[in-house]
Amino acid sequence: MTTNDGPDWDPIRALARQVLRDGAPLELTDDVRDLLRRTAHEVALGGADVNTQAGALATLRECSRRITEGSNRLGDALHRMYDHRRKGDYDSARQEMRDVLAVEVVPLYLDIAQGQLEAMADEP
Repeated sequence: MTTNDGPDWDPIRALARQVLRDGAPLELTDDVRDLLRRTAHEVALGGADVNTQAGALATLRECSRRITEGSNRLGDALHRMYDHRRKGDYDSARQEMRDVLAVEVVPLYLDIAQGQLEAMADEP
């Protein structure tokens, strides 16, 4: 499921919290497999195996990692970008977004970084 702002990752976050943090068993229901497949697609994780316990657990770990690390990376870069812009250093502000674009794999985060970079195209 997606929202107008992008994917709804609350269900995968809740599952990761239950399984990875709290140690609950990963039950491979059709709904869980569908959630893992959808999320793997949303975070550009091709070839995700959600049919075996080990594969589903690996997929959950990697999806969770990509969402968390990408969010942190983008959030930190946006904070630095805004600081640079406030100081009038547009080259450094643009470089923050280029740095994200160079390493990020999650399409949502790539779109946000690209949008910020394009928004600064007319700035000095």
